[in-house]
Amino acid sequence: MIPVNDALPPGLYIVATPIGNLSDLSARAIDVLRHANAIAVEDSRVTATLLRHIGAKVQMIRYDDHVGDAVRPQLLERMANEVIALVSDAGTPLISDPGYKLVREARERGVLVTTIPGPCAAIAALTLAGLPTNRFLFEGFLPSKAKARDDAIAELAPIKATLVFYESGPRLVAALDALALGLGNREAAVAREISKRFEECQTGLLSALATHYTAHPARGEIVIVVGPPDAESLRPKGADLDEMLRTAMVDHPMSKAIRLVAKQSGVDKDELTARAEAIRQAE
Repeated sequence: MIPVNDALPPGLYIVATPIGNLSDLSARAIDVLRHANAIAVEDSRVTATLLRHIGAKVQMIRYDDHVGDAVRPQLLERMANEVIALVSDAGTPLISDPGYKLVREARERGVLVTTIPGPCAAIAALTLAGLPTNRFLFEGFLPSKAKARDDAIAELAPIKATLVFYESGPRLVAALDALALGLGNREAAVAREISKRFEECQTGLLSALATHYTAHPARGEIVIVVGPPDAESLRPKGADLDEMLRTAMVDHPMSKAIRLVAKQSGVDKDELTARAEAIRQAE
């Protein structure tokens, strides 16, 4: 029988690790990592540096998208009697990192699952950006191919929330250009090297940020934070307004259709009246 760890009850411990400064590792995280029977890691070289920092020697088991299905059964079996920690290379596990299937199946088996909260690059960037935080959407990494990226951005355009993306240095300028084109030239921030010596958070319009990073290429892990759309940018225009009027005029007299569309769109009734009369004359 596998021996039970006396310091902690067996189960799955989701441990947030530093995103830069190793001193950000919490006392509770250190205790769990030191007493774990094994740690599920993305890259053993990265986690080995962290373990050396806290003076711990613990078995590491690779767990990522490539080997997760093969490794998951043995991890689940072990955590019934042992302390298994789950970490990512940096920050909070499961945030743009593998792990949710392990958590889900551990819960299905009735295994203890607990989290040791700590650093998260997305949240840290939000605190630096100076943009609204009452409502935000974390989108992770945008697709690498231009068409898929543009389609993803188009879906996000009408969302009334601050948007948060992860990005890499070589793709940063292209991402900023695509965001400016697809979302409009919104206020934004680019945060990088968070909690490290050369921490940086540049703020400004998306187009200005793209210009800045064209001249000053960025390295490292990057978070892009984009402010929500203003009311004017969300109002339908041109062909969209005409289509709304046509649809409303199918079932209602023109005057009522104009009132309905004005309420839905926030567009002035005089503009809608002119459009509705043009539509009726053309048809």
